[in-house]
Amino acid sequence: MNIPILSTLIFLPIICAVFLLIVRFKNSKIYFGYGLVVSILNLFLAIILTSQFDLEKKEYQFSEVFKLFSLYDIKYFVGVDGISLAMIILTAILTPICLAISVNSIKTRVKEFVIAFLIMEGLVIGSFCALDILFFYMFFEFMLIPMFLLIGIWGGENRVYASYKFFIYTLFGSVFFLIAIITMFLYTGTTDVVQLAKGLPKYFPLEYQKIFFIAFALSFAVKIPMFPFHTWLPDAHVQAPTAGSVILAGILIKLGAYGFLRFALPLFPLGAQYFANAILVLSVIAIIYGSFVALMQEDMKKMIAYSSVAHMGFVTMGIFSFTQQGIDGAVFQMISHGIVSAGLFMCVGSIYDRLHTKKIADLGGIALRMPNFALIAMILTLASVGLPGTSGFVGEFLAIIGTFKVNKILALIASLGVILGACYMLWLYKRVWFSEISNSKVTSLTDVKNFELLSYVVMVSIVILIGIFPNLIIKYYTHPVSDIVKIFSENLAK
Repeated sequence: MNIPILSTLIFLPIICAVFLLIVRFKNSKIYFGYGLVVSILNLFLAIILTSQFDLEKKEYQFSEVFKLFSLYDIKYFVGVDGISLAMIILTAILTPICLAISVNSIKTRVKEFVIAFLIMEGLVIGSFCALDILFFYMFFEFMLIPMFLLIGIWGGENRVYASYKFFIYTLFGSVFFLIAIITMFLYTGTTDVVQLAKGLPKYFPLEYQKIFFIAFALSFAVKIPMFPFHTWLPDAHVQAPTAGSVILAGILIKLGAYGFLRFALPLFPLGAQYFANAILVLSVIAIIYGSFVALMQEDMKKMIAYSSVAHMGFVTMGIFSFTQQGIDGAVFQMISHGIVSAGLFMCVGSIYDRLHTKKIADLGGIALRMPNFALIAMILTLASVGLPGTSGFVGEFLAIIGTFKVNKILALIASLGVILGACYMLWLYKRVWFSEISNSKVTSLTDVKNFELLSYVVMVSIVILIGIFPNLIIKYYTHPVSDIVKIFSENLAK
């Protein structure tokens, strides 16, 4: 391939966003059209990247290296393996969908909204490509700024409080992350992930690994968010515009889990093993606690937000099982949850745009007026529950199986989260779509159509396709997951 495709994926939306700063259109929908063209072009590039990806290669592919300083080993270093490729594709799919569903709901500062989304797309893709820890940190942190603005400018009544809470929580974890990166550089002379991984015995004995792992884990745990760092997430979701909730649930909270897989586990395996049982316990607490709290919510967005805490508990549980099935399930769950939760937040947005309420008690009987919408919501609900044949089943099943191999009791307790998930999601569906009509505005509703319907069709199609054929995704990240498992099996053997 002649073009530097990873750098193009990263910087194309950012450059196009900067260009948008200097132009002005009379019709605000032209801004959305511009953003859609750019994001669809990036999706096309991501598809080309996938078609060129070699499933047999174990090393990073499409690598690009540019040394920034002659005296220091800090460089712009990007590359992808199967895990990062899957997350790039997910980002490239959700970005145009977010812009499409915002055409009729975002009425003010449209240009700035589109700019924020394009910049965020580039920074998120940069995070998934970065193989230099310092560059990962910069992409990882800078993408918080457009998300902060999305909540703070286009959010609900308490948007300022929610945006600052989101920013403060994430900044708290990032301080420790930055200190750890600087210390590692002073200690090793490099921030290159590949070099650091090769020099593990020399660079990081056990006591150092414990300290560095905690510093990395604090930052990643807040982003996921793991219990007990989760309290910013419901507020952010409730106040964010629909597109903000979609990108937050679909992509941004996955960056924490990705950070564990890409950096914390390969660089500090002894530290990860030392704290594994504690993280497994916290993951199971998140699954059960998140499910019970979701069951008690009266706001649809808050219920889905707490369900995300529970579903991401399966991700961290699978990762810290250190088994092939567990980590395979964790990565699959990251992708599945990215689609399913995004779709559910879109459903809430569609209802809110029409009825201007997210309260469950104010709804009911929507299926009578919107049968197509009810069918879409049913499929997404069943996927969230983990029905076999949908994407939600595969990730949770593999994560539980992987955990069962290392801790049967925790795996059995976590499996109760699947039952609780069925309780709150099916109860939500019954009350919103099939209960008696409690809002007179429901009788005048019209079914989803045009861009809105197309966006839902894409989401539902992916949920069913990868649910029936999970190997369409799993085959891409088998090798990197095997490499992670091998590191821990070798350490255990010692």
